[in-house]
Amino acid sequence: MKNERNNIINNVRKSLGRTGPIDVKRAKELNERINKPTRNLLPSRTDLPKNELINLFQKMAEDVFASVERVKDIDEIPDSLSDYLKRENLPAQVVMAPDPYLDTTPWEKQPLLEIRKGLPEEKDMVSVTSAAIAVAETGTLAMFSGPNHPSTLNFLPETHIVVLPVDRITKNYEDVWDIIRKIPPTEENLVQMPRTVNFITGPSRSGDIEQTLLLGAHGPRRLHIILVESE
Repeated sequence: MKNERNNIINNVRKSLGRTGPIDVKRAKELNERINKPTRNLLPSRTDLPKNELINLFQKMAEDVFASVERVKDIDEIPDSLSDYLKRENLPAQVVMAPDPYLDTTPWEKQPLLEIRKGLPEEKDMVSVTSAAIAVAETGTLAMFSGPNHPSTLNFLPETHIVVLPVDRITKNYEDVWDIIRKIPPTEENLVQMPRTVNFITGPSRSGDIEQTLLLGAHGPRRLHIILVESE
């Protein structure tokens, strides 16, 4: 394995015209670039007041086949989730992320809803998570992997339900990376950054077969977003 790794690294160096590690001068330049990142071109359509930004996110998400429902506060989440499961003829059993925000939701309001927290299994049809950030520019959800959000919840069950507070909606992708860079380190992890960042824009789909759109090709065939307007 070590030899294979070295071969890959050496091939990358060769393609860059190098035979060994970068020199001190180049390393300094790269460190400065990492420590002072520059933003790329930003779309002007996201320069909006907060309420219009939320509307833009909803429109863009629905344009890519996600369904969106708004609730006033966290107390309305259980009824909203239960009603959605009934409308889609889905079972009242869900696998949920061990997320602190979801833990504060009064799920006892729906006693028939069966919730299991942790990793999804093949039999699980519905997963429930939150999202770290949402991007109004494209109706995209940014999912950070970690103990509170196993990444498999985003992809394995056929239906993915995302509970999203509207204050997590930001303008563009550049905002997402700015937020990640500001996550403070901990004693256990000197660089407190998620191991994986998944950008999810609508349910899984593909047009590879005869240019016919197929939902659920590589992941959930349904993505439902519950927008929570206040805590």
